[in-house]
Amino acid sequence: MPNKRRPKQGSRAYSPRKRAVSQTPRLDSWPEISEGPKLQGFAGYKAGMTHAFIVDYRKTSNTTGQEVQVPVTVLEVPPMKVAAVRFYESSRYGLRTVGEIWASSVDQTLARKLPIPKNQDAEKAWGTLNRKDIEDVRVLTYTQPKLVTGVPKKVPDLMETRVGGGSMEQRLEYAKGLLGKDITITEFAKDGAIIDVSAVTKGKGFQGAIKRWGVKLLSHKNSKHRRMVGTLGPKRPGFVRPQVPQAGQMGYHQRTEFNKRIIKIGEKGEEVNPKGGFVHYGNVRSNYVLIHGSVPGPTKRLIRLRDPVRPAGTVLKEAPNMVYVSTESKQGA
Repeated sequence: MPNKRRPKQGSRAYSPRKRAVSQTPRLDSWPEISEGPKLQGFAGYKAGMTHAFIVDYRKTSNTTGQEVQVPVTVLEVPPMKVAAVRFYESSRYGLRTVGEIWASSVDQTLARKLPIPKNQDAEKAWGTLNRKDIEDVRVLTYTQPKLVTGVPKKVPDLMETRVGGGSMEQRLEYAKGLLGKDITITEFAKDGAIIDVSAVTKGKGFQGAIKRWGVKLLSHKNSKHRRMVGTLGPKRPGFVRPQVPQAGQMGYHQRTEFNKRIIKIGEKGEEVNPKGGFVHYGNVRSNYVLIHGSVPGPTKRLIRLRDPVRPAGTVLKEAPNMVYVSTESKQGA
């Protein structure tokens, strides 16, 4: 008789669950857009959560057109700076870097992150650029945490952001105009837009299989331990398969949440600051974004925003109508 085969059952979830290499999320894919040219990403810092009353904009909801209470996440998004423009060409192995042009002056704090090229003639580099072979244009942007009260660091977070939309000539001119300048969240999105949110989740350290994978407790009659895996597998093959739940790192993984809605983009932090400030953060004093629902990561964590790679949901012609946002104390008093 043939051997009985049992196909895999249940979710493999995210494996292997290793610690993230960097706290700055890495975005490997960017969507193609029709409008533009424009920046397809931005970044900010998570301040905390509150609740707001909005007029329900979801067409399929039972409360469409009515005032509903929704949870919102507050991100502080001070202006970012463009340090360089990077060019890519198409190769048999995918996109390949062919060069980059740096701004004549960047913040000195960026030198703590990486060596900054010196004595580069930007105008000459633009003149010698072979535009025929360029397949993609991206800019190196960095945050300014010195403008944020709740984040106790000076070293900026450096990341690559794609310039999308329009023709290649328009993208190059747009990127050239941004080089060395400040950019705001409005360069990326507007009220009511749908975005993807990426961040590194809260780390929980080394955890056992029960908490890490949610497997069932063994019987109270089990010898010695209950919070352990019942078996590591059969005798053959002579190794432990990756499907077996075991102890290890839990949390501090990069995760992306798709199709989150921007409720509002504001300039005055006083509009959303709760009494006593956000817990473990303080007051927002720069530009801010209200996002419907929760986002990964703890307070102060860097959050990256991107145009949606698989858009879904109602496309709004105007911003959601927000009636009220709570500024009551979050201190538990």
